[in-house]
Amino acid sequence: MNFYNEIKQELINNEIYKKVKDYSKNRSDLMTYYNVGKILIEAQGGEERAKYGNSLIKKYSKKLVAEVDKKYGERNLRNMRKFYLIFKDEIWNAVRTNLSWTHFRVLLTLNNFDEINYYIELANKQNLGYRELETRIKNNEYERLPNNTKEKMIEESKLEIQDLIKNPIVISSNGREIVSEKILKQLILEDLDNFLKELGPGFSYIESEYKIKIENRYNYIDILLYNFIYNCYVVVELKVTELKKEHLGQIQFYMNYIDKNLKLPSQDKTIGIIITKKGNDYVIEYSSDDRIYKTSYILN
Repeated sequence: MNFYNEIKQELINNEIYKKVKDYSKNRSDLMTYYNVGKILIEAQGGEERAKYGNSLIKKYSKKLVAEVDKKYGERNLRNMRKFYLIFKDEIWNAVRTNLSWTHFRVLLTLNNFDEINYYIELANKQNLGYRELETRIKNNEYERLPNNTKEKMIEESKLEIQDLIKNPIVISSNGREIVSEKILKQLILEDLDNFLKELGPGFSYIESEYKIKIENRYNYIDILLYNFIYNCYVVVELKVTELKKEHLGQIQFYMNYIDKNLKLPSQDKTIGIIITKKGNDYVIEYSSDDRIYKTSYILN
């Protein structure tokens, strides 16, 4: 029973501390639950045995619910055990203590530490509530990142603008069928905040159907954005077909126009993103302009 009493005292101390030190209750929760997870592993005879045995947790949870608080049921104790196992080899300061235990319970549905770390950083930088974090996880955001981006994250290499463009991006269709670029653009504009998040960090909206004049004729850029992190304009072209080589020529023309007529000397060169129904790696592979990126879309 020494292990049980130790766990009980950790939890009681935390409940008292949170009432006095409300401003740091997240950190107190996380440190307490980390310690409880560690004690549970010890009580179950080590990590290997702990993976398969939940009878002790069931026994402890019944007593804790009766003697401390009903929130300390089996599931929560199992989460504490997993929390310790995931972060035991990490520097404690790397755990974002501004995130709540509810955030971490959402994160504990994942098993890949690199994926968990991605969402921790995402929630921290974008101040995500736990429900929004849960939505981003359900949308498989990490899985839709390029593989070389994931490698860069593990190696802590510098990320470029193209590294965080999801492939595919998810577009809410509300049951509508996309039969033209016009409809695709309409759906994007109806859910613009989500579209910008799907592309990656730092994107801001300027205008759709951005008009440019070439001699006596007008052309229209589907969507013009700006990325304030990478300090550049972003030309977005939408296609409901497979990516074709002529699409590259079109977007390159628009990018060059923006560079010549809109870009300031202090800004970086314009980039282009082509969003198509289906990608074509060969077209991009033989493109001479490395400022052009492609991705595809799927409907939600």
